[in-house]
Order: sequence, then C-alpha cells, then structure tokens
Amino acid sequence: METLVIIIRVIIALGIFNVWIFRYNKESTWRGGNAKNMKEEFRVYGLPEWFIGLIGFLKLLLALLLFLSIWFPVLKISAAIGIAVLMLGAILMHFKVKDPLKKSLPAATMFLLCLIVTII
Repeated sequence: METLVIIIRVIIALGIFNVWIFRYNKESTWRGGNAKNMKEEFRVYGLPEWFIGLIGFLKLLLALLLFLSIWFPVLKISAAIGIAVLMLGAILMHFKVKDPLKKSLPAATMFLLCLIVTII
C-alpha cells in the first residue's frame, strides 16, 4: 500500500509541475472559459494578475514538498491538504464561470488523489 501512495504522490507532483512549468503558456481543453494560457485563465476567473504568481508559487512549493515527503514523511499530510485546498479552489472557479463539468475533471482528480494520500 505504501508503494501505491508513493506513486500517487509522484503523479500529483508531476501533474502540477507539468501544468505550471511546461504547459503554462500552452492551450489546453481544461482551461477555464476560452483561455489559451494561464494568464488568460485567471482573467476569465476575475482574479488579479498577482494571484497567478501566488497560486503558482504555492502549487509548485506544495508539489515539491509532496514529492520530498517520499523521504520526509512528516511533509505528506500538510502538502496533500494544501494541494487539496488549492484544487478545491480551482473546481470552484470552474463553477463560478459556468464551465462544462469536464473542465473540472483534472482538478477534481487531483483533489481526490490528495484525499487518498491523507487517509492512507
């Protein structure tokens, strides 16, 4: 079971790194509204531009901590809960702008994976 939780932690961390580093300026069918990149997506949600930096920093930091929790287990719960809270915020933003439910799927999946990490 521990191996499964480690795999889930790696999946979560790599997913966040992918979105916030490699796909930041790229189009995605999952972006809110008709946004073509991360900045446009935050505009769609009506969030200030400085919020992009804050959320990006928090997501990358928490993803790194979740990855490091493989060797430092004390980090696991707080990192997973922090990411879960941010993913819940992402889900709520999709609802706010009345996106189709499928656009919330990546955030909902990450949210559920984080819950699994916290309880196993």
